Amino acid sequence: MSYEVIQLTKENGVATITLNRPPMNPLNSQVFRELARAIDELDADSSVKAVIITGSGEKALAAGADITEMVNLSPVEAYAFCQISRTAFEKIENLRKPVIAAVNGLALGGGTELTLACDFRIAADTAKFGQPEINLGIIPGAGGTQRLARLIGTSKAKELIFLGDIIDAATAEKLGLVNKVVPAALLMEEARKLAQKLASKPAIAMKMAKEAINTGINLDISSALTLEIQNFVTAFASEDRKEGMGAFMEKRKPNFTDK
Repeated sequence: MSYEVIQLTKENGVATITLNRPPMNPLNSQVFRELARAIDELDADSSVKAVIITGSGEKALAAGADITEMVNLSPVEAYAFCQISRTAFEKIENLRKPVIAAVNGLALGGGTELTLACDFRIAADTAKFGQPEINLGIIPGAGGTQRLARLIGTSKAKELIFLGDIIDAATAEKLGLVNKVVPAALLMEEARKLAQKLASKPAIAMKMAKEAINTGINLDISSALTLEIQNFVTAFASEDRKEGMGAFMEKRKPNFTDK
């Protein structure tokens, strides 16, 4: 499958999606559509166990939505634009494989919202985050008011969204927005190291754990615990469960086959 504004590579069970609209990699409708197509491709590819999303160059993962596309949109067209981004980000969020955002520079507006749809966020020490939409007379429209509040709490999310301030990687880590900050030169090495570790885990259990967390957080605790048990039982029925427990009992390394 060919792409124009993203690049997709696969190596040793890890796929890397690179936003390719340098230097700032702004997010437009084409980027969202190609992201959605790429995620569908990776979901269907059993050889891919983990995914990294990053940006080309050193300046930005994505410095926001493409204002040149948005500036003249009618409300109806703005709604359609939001639906395109929502489709892409929900596909990322619900991909049955772990997704890592490797933030190589600016991740502003839609760029921050893209990282929020990922399971992990590793940032270069030069990275910056923010939801500055308020300064344009609008609000986040690709998950910022919802995913950010769920991740770092409503008070801090309001602080970032209401003020529109840009924060550095160290501050983002303190807020819990970022899992880890590394030197810029080591960003992709660290992202690949994490991806390879994730790729070594049994795929069925990984899918069940991700579904239980992503779905359960939006349920009442009783319903969420029921969902957890259902996913536990599904994982328990896998051959990998037998292999994992057998290897534990036999004091050897397990050989998972994703079955």
